[in-house]
Amino acid sequence: MHRDIQTDNWISVCQLGDIVPNTGVCALLNQRQIAVFHVQAGEARVFAIDNYDPNSQAAVLSRGLVGSVGERIVVASPIYKQHFDLQTGECLEAPEHSVNTYPARIEDGKVWVGL
Repeated sequence: MHRDIQTDNWISVCQLGDIVPNTGVCALLNQRQIAVFHVQAGEARVFAIDNYDPNSQAAVLSRGLVGSVGERIVVASPIYKQHFDLQTGECLEAPEHSVNTYPARIEDGKVWVGL
């Protein structure tokens, strides 16, 4: 089961411009691989989820394709193509393989993730 990680420990990851719109990057934060996504649909938004795909057992989600399924903003895993909701971490095809989400924000042109 996924869980939302909430904390006041914010870490600066990179400049927003360092992430091509509608793609992701992997950041190593406190020994944890986090997939950080820059979604540009109108205003810029950022999302952070675990980089580890439990379906393929590989750390690859940051390399997935960003899109939507209905109203949900998702990333499709590059290996088996399961879709992960970037807001909730839910794996749409296999909810038992959902991932953790982390708060993310843009401030002064920088991407911040809360751990």
